[in-house]
Amino acid sequence: MDERYATAVTVADFTRNAAAVRLRIADAARRAGRSPHDVTLLPVSKTVPTDRVRVAIDSGMRMLGENKVQEALRKHGETADLDVSWSIIGHLQTNKARDVASFATEFQALDRLRVAEALDRRLRAAGRTLDVFVQVNTSAEDSKFGMPPEELPTFLEALPSYETLRVRGLMTLALLTPDDARVRECFSLLRALRDRAREDAPDLIGAGELSMGMSGDYEIAVEEGATCVRVGQAIFGARSLPDSHYWPEG
Repeated sequence: MDERYATAVTVADFTRNAAAVRLRIADAARRAGRSPHDVTLLPVSKTVPTDRVRVAIDSGMRMLGENKVQEALRKHGETADLDVSWSIIGHLQTNKARDVASFATEFQALDRLRVAEALDRRLRAAGRTLDVFVQVNTSAEDSKFGMPPEELPTFLEALPSYETLRVRGLMTLALLTPDDARVRECFSLLRALRDRAREDAPDLIGAGELSMGMSGDYEIAVEEGATCVRVGQAIFGARSLPDSHYWPEG
C-alpha cells in the first residue's frame, strides 16, 4: 500500500484531495504555458467500495472512471439515484460491449476494430452514442494493451464507418518507472501522434484530446499536453495492491 495517499472517507476528505490534485495540475499547466482550464480531472474509483464512491459523488464528482466493466456496471446500478456518469478506461472484451453500450458515457481504451464493431452494433440497438479515445501503446511493452503507434493512421481511417462512436482523441499508459525522462517520452510520443493526425486527417481525430497521466505521473502528463488525467489513489486513497497489479494490464 502506498503511504503517500491517505484514504478519503468524508466529503471533506474528497474535497481536500481533489483540490490538492487540481492545484498540482494548475501548477504543471502553468509551467508548460498552458491554461489549467484545458485539463479535465477524471477521478478513478476502481476497487473503491460503493459507499465511499457515493460520498465522492456527494463531494461534487460528476464523472468517474473504472477499469473493469462489471465493477462499473454494478456501481452504476448502485448509484443510479445520483448525478454521475461513467468512463470505462480499461481493456474491453467484445462480449462486454453490450454492457458498456448500455450505460457508459465514454470509453477510453479503444484499440481494435472488433471492439469498435461490437460497440457500434450494441449502441445502434440501444439508440445511443459513445465518446471514445483510441488507446496507443507508447511504451512498446508487450504486456500493455493499445495499438502500436504506426497502426494509428489506418485505424483512425476505419472509425468513421462506426457512426455511433465519437472520437475525441488518444489515450496511453506510460511506463511504470521512477525514471521521469522515460515516462515523459511516452507522453510526448502521444502528443506527436495527435499533432500528426491533426495535420494529415483532422476530421478523424475529433477534438484531439490526450488522456494520459495517473496519480504517480499526471504532472508530467500535463506538462506534455494532457487534456484529461485519470487519477485514483491521490483522490480516493492508496489501494491494497500496487499499480503493478493493474498496469501493465495484460
